[in-house]
Order: sequence, then structure tokens, then C-alpha cells
Amino acid sequence: MPEYRRILLDGVAVETLRDGDELVAGDGRRVKIDDARHLPPVVPSKVVAVHLNHRSRVDEFQIDLTPTPTYFHKPTSALNSHKGAVVRPEGCKWLNYEGEVAIVIGRTARNISPVQAGDYIAGYTVANDYGLHDFRDTDAGSMLRVKGSDSLCPLGPGLVTDWDFHGKYLRTYVNGEVVQDGSTDEMEWDMHYLVADIARTITLHPGDVLLSGTPANSRPVQPGDVVEVEVEGLGRLTNHIVAGPTPVRTDVGAQPTESEEVLSTALGGDWEFRGVRPPKR
Repeated sequence: MPEYRRILLDGVAVETLRDGDELVAGDGRRVKIDDARHLPPVVPSKVVAVHLNHRSRVDEFQIDLTPTPTYFHKPTSALNSHKGAVVRPEGCKWLNYEGEVAIVIGRTARNISPVQAGDYIAGYTVANDYGLHDFRDTDAGSMLRVKGSDSLCPLGPGLVTDWDFHGKYLRTYVNGEVVQDGSTDEMEWDMHYLVADIARTITLHPGDVLLSGTPANSRPVQPGDVVEVEVEGLGRLTNHIVAGPTPVRTDVGAQPTESEEVLSTALGGDWEFRGVRPPKR
């Protein structure tokens, strides 16, 4: 399966094709993958994410799945790349990983059916849909700051074409330990359905990204942690967590909170009633 990666090569953003352990630019220049400075593999005009899609995640929260998908928007300023630093702002505690498959649009799509949707997909990449749950109480359900703060949308390492999304494992690792272990087969709505659903009223342009949901066991990570998301056939996206150098401003806006909803979401359900206590900070 061809894999394309965008890297910074001699100060310029360049699309390359993977050839074993090297990346090859259109002009023939080669760079070792381990030496490459990665960029997000695509430049989307928008990033749309589904709220709940994996049945294990729904079961974890002990809730009923909605009859149709619901979505939120991540601004493109949240984009990050393979090996990039994910920033947890000073004064925040509840930054959660969410390993996912990202769908990348290849042709302008509007008012298409699920049967047609595959023809409009360029390929797939790995995503980590980080959530800063400290702001969960303040965004009135929009998830804007929870999911849209700077650096919270790593994509990569590359765009893989001709990938069959059926029956593929999805695993997240924190410091080398498996913390999420799911499959694309547990998704309630598949990739084609999600694309067709969004394209009913929102035009999707080449490069646009749809995030397809995470399995159970999204949990908080701390500065210094290394988080990797591996999807069968798509590769492994690696990021590290750093602490923001300055606190969130206190002279404007709602402040980070630690309500029951914040803790319950960050820790995977009603921790207060299941004997699970928040980790010490």
C-alpha cells in the first residue's frame, strides 16, 4: 500500500513517498525516516470528529448509543504531527489520549451515498484526538477548547492509500504499555457512512479529515509521557506530552474545573460510584 508523508526538507514542506526505511521526494532526494522532521500528512480545511462510535467506549460509559452519529469540530490550528509535542496548559490536569483512525478526503464530496463514499476517500492516517477535559464544563457541549486547543490533533505519520478498513486493530500505548486495544469492526458506523453523513450538508474538500472515534479506556496523561497510536496497516503515530510554560489566563473566560462530569469523563465513567479514585497530582 503506498504511503505518503509530508516532511520539512531543507526548510520546505515536501511530500514524499515511503520506500522501506527512507522517504523519497519528487526530485529524488532521500531521507531516513528516523531523521525526518514530520508534518501533518495532509492540509485540511476542516477536521470533523464523531463523538461516540466504538461499542466498547459506549459500554464503558454505560450509556445508550444515539441512533445516528453526532459530531464536533477541531480547528486546524490544533493540528500536530508525528513526533510532535502535545501541550498540556499550565493549570490543567485532565488531558486524555484517544487513539483513532482518520479518514482523508480525496475529491470534493457533497450529497453522496455511503456506497459512493469510498470513491471520495484519498486514504487514511492515524490520529490521536486529545481532549483537555478541564474545559468540559465551560463549552456547553461544543467541545471547542476540550478538543480544539493548540497541538491536540496529531495526525500521521503518513497517508496510506488502498487500505481496507475492515478488521484492523487499533492500539494506544503510554510509555510502552498498551492502554487501548480495539478494532475497526466494533465501530457502529463505518468510514463510508461517516463521510456520506457529513457530506449531506457540509461540502468536504480534498485534504479534509474525519476522525472516526476511539475505543474504551481513554485516560489522562502527564508531561513526560510518550503516547503512541498504532493502527494495523497505517503505522504508529508517536507524540510526547509537555507542560505549557504559562498558566491559562484568569482575567478572561471560564477557568478549568474538576466537576464530577470532568472527572467522570476523564477517568472513564462514574468513578465516584465505582470505587475508582482520581490519580494524585
